[in-house]
This record gives sequence, C-alpha cells and structure tokens, in this order.
Amino acid sequence: MIITAGVDIGSTYSKAMIQTEEGEIIGRAMLPTGFRLTEVARAVYDEALADAGLSADDIAYVIATGPGRHQVDFKDMQVTDLTASARGASFLFPGTRSILDIGGQTMKVSRIDEHAKVLSFRLNDKCAAGTGAFLEKTARYMGYSVEEISVLMSTSKQPVPISGVCAVFAESEVINHLSLGTAPADIMQGAIESLTGRSVQLMKRVRAEPEYTLIGGILRFETMGKTVSDLLEAEVNVPDPEMVQYVLALGCAILGRRRLEKLAEAGAVPAGAGVTV
Repeated sequence: MIITAGVDIGSTYSKAMIQTEEGEIIGRAMLPTGFRLTEVARAVYDEALADAGLSADDIAYVIATGPGRHQVDFKDMQVTDLTASARGASFLFPGTRSILDIGGQTMKVSRIDEHAKVLSFRLNDKCAAGTGAFLEKTARYMGYSVEEISVLMSTSKQPVPISGVCAVFAESEVINHLSLGTAPADIMQGAIESLTGRSVQLMKRVRAEPEYTLIGGILRFETMGKTVSDLLEAEVNVPDPEMVQYVLALGCAILGRRRLEKLAEAGAVPAGAGVTV
C-alpha cells in the first residue's frame, strides 16, 4: 500500500495528514505554528504518524506547503498554497471551480479548471482586518475565547457595521461600539460580515464562478459560510468542521501520490513503491 503525507505549515496553525493510495485518511494532527518552524513541522508530522499508527519509514512521499514549507527539512517536495488547496478542495468537492481560503493571516481566492489547475488568483491586502486573526483578536478584546465565537454569534440580534479597512481602525470601531453598550454578539457578527464582504469583493476580482468551495479555519464558524452564500446568492461547499483546516495538507498528500505515479512512469522508482501495512 502506498502511503503519502502532506504537511501544511500555516501562519497560525500547522497541520499534517496521512493518506493511503485509496484516498483514505488514516492520520492527522494540528499544532500552533509559533516561531520554531522546523521543530513544529517535525512535531505535527510525528503526531499524525502516531495517529495513523505508523513510522516515518512507512511513508513513501512527503509534500509540504504553507508559508513555512521551506523549513520542513524532511519533505520530498514543496508546493504553493494555491496548488495544494486546488487539489484538496477538488478531492472533497469534484465540481469546485472557485476556492476562498481564509487563514489566520491571509485571504486567498483562486479559480481552477476541471483538472484542479489554477487559472487565476488574488490575495488580500496586507492587513489583518481581512483575515481570521482580526476575528480572534476582536473576540479576545471583548473577553471571549476563540472557541466561544460561534456561540456568541448565534445570539446576535442586530449586527453593527465594522467598516475599517485596517485592523487598527477596525479595532477602534469595536472599542467605540463597546463604549456605547453594544452587545458583544452584535459586534462579533458585524466583524464577520465585514470579513465576508471583503472576501466576496476579492472573489469578484478573480471572476469566481460556481461551484464555490470555502476553506480555512474561520469556516469552522457556520455563520461565515452562510453569510458568504447569502452575499453570493449561491450555494457554497464547506468541508466538515473537523476537515476545513486540513484541506491544504490533504492536497499535499494527494499530490505526493501523483508524484510517485509520474516517477514510476518515468522509471525513476518502481511501480507500487511504498510500504505494505
């Protein structure tokens, strides 16, 4: 059995996933990225291996992605975030043609073809107001944990606008709303709607078209996907909350298998290389 691994060293969290040649996910792990990228890459990979009940010798190929992919010293190959997300999203939703990826520090939109090839893409401006970090910071400022965001938003009755195009100005708006006695739930929902508004603008710039697939940690919150869907006036695909942060790592594992197939065709490795478990 050929087993491959994908490692995604993101700006906020690092993920690793182990997958068989049949496409079965048999191990995964996630850790905060921090600043020691080489160490966290090894740690998250080891946790995923332990989850699968395997050792590094059982893995035929490892592909890394994410901003910290260059620091993964055990990788066989590295790919861009866009390439990894295209493969992962297409595996989960084969009809995907546009991908919105909202991470802790970045927002990316890409348009792909039926072969998961990236045709065009756009990135957000370098400002935290367009990323998940702003939502998390807003929640913490109001005294809530990240885990409480979803519950908090579910109680919103009248969202207030957060229009600042910069995280600093947006934070000033949050402070002002609190001073006026605005309910934290309404502020949080306003922040979500501000973020989704920016994401839809970015999607229009890339000429996004259905099917739309939304990925990234912020999509753990059901309100996010629903708000984007409402603004687009279209259905959107959102992976299971337990999977939504692993799409890039999944894409890398898939690409690892494809890479092995190409090497086998070229005679660089024997067909069926890998360890039987």
